[in-house]
Amino acid sequence: MSDAKLTVEVAGPVATVVIHNPARRNAMTAAMWRQLPELLDRLEPDPDVRALVLTGAGDAFCAGADLGDLAELLDAGDTSIAVAAEERLARFAKPTVAAIRGACVGGGAQLAVACDLRIAADDARFGVPPARLGLVYPAPTTRRLARLIGPSAAKHLLFTAELIDVERALRIGLVDEVLPSGRLAARVDELTATIAQRSSLSVAAAKEIIDDRAGPARIAWWHRKVVITGEAREGVAAIAERRTPHFAWQRPVGD
Repeated sequence: MSDAKLTVEVAGPVATVVIHNPARRNAMTAAMWRQLPELLDRLEPDPDVRALVLTGAGDAFCAGADLGDLAELLDAGDTSIAVAAEERLARFAKPTVAAIRGACVGGGAQLAVACDLRIAADDARFGVPPARLGLVYPAPTTRRLARLIGPSAAKHLLFTAELIDVERALRIGLVDEVLPSGRLAARVDELTATIAQRSSLSVAAAKEIIDDRAGPARIAWWHRKVVITGEAREGVAAIAERRTPHFAWQRPVGD
């Protein structure tokens, strides 16, 4: 298991976390589940990182949790290290994109659904297998899946444990875009570059509101920030002057 690890690559404003466990089609070991929140804690306050990509090494995204660690995950239930990693990824303050090739099953689907966006290659396949293993999918994970794709589609995946192809995944809203495998990396680069050029204030506020993590006071705080920071003035001026805007706002550490 010495090859089982998460690696981080930072290129410009984008950090890429790579799931690497080639012997198990990038299955997540206990050590990898524990490592993910630590990596996110380090990347989140980095002012140079404006977006994060999660992907798998080689031709698979992630085939799930390593079954060798199953007893530990079962004993902990909804407080398991897998759920903690998923929740930390979902709370990551900056935009997250899952770039998916091949198998995205079980714990892999859990991580992909916790990302903001999912871009898939045409060879991707998805499954949620607890019913085939006699397990109970964690409640936070189940609810997140149902919010994303709707109760009926979530029940189908959970009741049948069937693998679905990328066309069906796109149809039910499990993925946002599908590309030929050879174009996936370029499209993810293009998408994250676009996000990195936008106002981080606008993006951060939108993420909090969509994820239902901003009450009335917090929403009012965001609107005040628009005025205080001058982000909107810069955006309007850039349009009038026909130039690229230079949005300067960065999220304060610990905010």
